Amino acid sequence: MTVPFVTVEGPIGVGKTSLSSIVAETLQYHLLKEIVDENPFLGKFYDNIEEWSFQTEMFFLCNRYKQLTDIHSILDQQRPVVADYHIFKNLIFAKRTLKLSEYVKYEAIYNILTADMPVPNVVIYLHATVDTLMQRIEMRGREFERLIARDYMEQLVNDYHIFIEQFERQHPEIPVIRVNGDDYDFVKNPNDLQQVMAIVADTLNKRSITK
Repeated sequence: MTVPFVTVEGPIGVGKTSLSSIVAETLQYHLLKEIVDENPFLGKFYDNIEEWSFQTEMFFLCNRYKQLTDIHSILDQQRPVVADYHIFKNLIFAKRTLKLSEYVKYEAIYNILTADMPVPNVVIYLHATVDTLMQRIEMRGREFERLIARDYMEQLVNDYHIFIEQFERQHPEIPVIRVNGDDYDFVKNPNDLQQVMAIVADTLNKRSITK
């Protein structure tokens, strides 16, 4: 029996927190939510990416490291966990925004911190078109996200697709559930939500991942 550790990933505005919250409530999983609003560099980052990228990424890395270290005890108690992020996202953002010399240092720190970190046994990958993502970002009204440029989002969406494909090749033992956010509106449409949750439940059952 394997304790479920499910992570939900995808670009900004795709619905990671919404879906992970639904999974947590429906399946009675512990919910791990990433720290976003508390990052003091984020507004400055979207205003001047080159100037503030290293500070921003290091803050996220250290906070996510602390969060994921803390869930060791939860998994040890045989309590299932769903997270609205996977720490691999740090490399996606860092590789896009950091200078090469900074990225080399960053990656070295990342590898040290994540060496003994809990590894998810199911990944839910949410994706959508840039138009959909920009609309959702506008709707949720976070002030710092209003500074996100469309070309940055286009690059991010492409980076996620590439990274997920690499992840699947490198970790064939970890199933990746792909959910198209343009086809499934699991927040507003109960039928779409039911279909997505059925896929998740089926994947957990096939992996013999239970409580």
